[in-house]
Amino acid sequence: MRKGIIFDLDGTLADTLSSIAYFANRALMQNGFPKIPVEEYRYLVGNGAKRLVHGMLRSVGADTEENYAKVAPLYNDSYDADALYLTKPYDGILPLLDHLREKDIITAVLSNKPDRTTQKIVKALFGNRILFCRGQRDDTPRKPDPAGVYRLLEEMRLSPEECAYAGDTRTDMLTGKAAGLYTFGVLWGFRDETELRENGADQIVSHPEEIGTFILKERTAF
Repeated sequence: MRKGIIFDLDGTLADTLSSIAYFANRALMQNGFPKIPVEEYRYLVGNGAKRLVHGMLRSVGADTEENYAKVAPLYNDSYDADALYLTKPYDGILPLLDHLREKDIITAVLSNKPDRTTQKIVKALFGNRILFCRGQRDDTPRKPDPAGVYRLLEEMRLSPEECAYAGDTRTDMLTGKAAGLYTFGVLWGFRDETELRENGADQIVSHPEEIGTFILKERTAF
């Protein structure tokens, strides 16, 4: 029986694609590089800020350490300073979180986004609907390493069998499965169903309410 759930942030709880693309492209153009189409960022995000910037530079044929040293601070600082710009919860997410809270389901977020920025976004968009939150920290390997999941499970006081995981990318599916959690692949985010199924999703969902229905139905079965 599931007593809690850990959510990915970008592409799962919050639509951040336009926001990330805006600040990333601004950092590129400030260094004389062309901007990248917004849709291309669907495949650049999800593995942390460092890999994002290297991916951006590869896309414009300029991935050197010298260029990284110029672009990364501009992106990181400007995005962190205004991380809510063009960012919003996906339709159905707030009702889902409210429903889970009413039923005493423990909720958490695990993101590869820097912890400071993750905390800002989660607090502003979701408030006390999310009880525990971890972004990328120096003392914890990034997803798909399950270390962040284990840290959250300790805080939530749950076993892997008592918790689910929801995300929208290959990285998320591998994270959830590596930690032994029942894993939802969500279709409203950045990647497609094929990627989610090929990387071990236990269930594919097309609307947030499906997650709540499954967890609460499972609970009443016991």
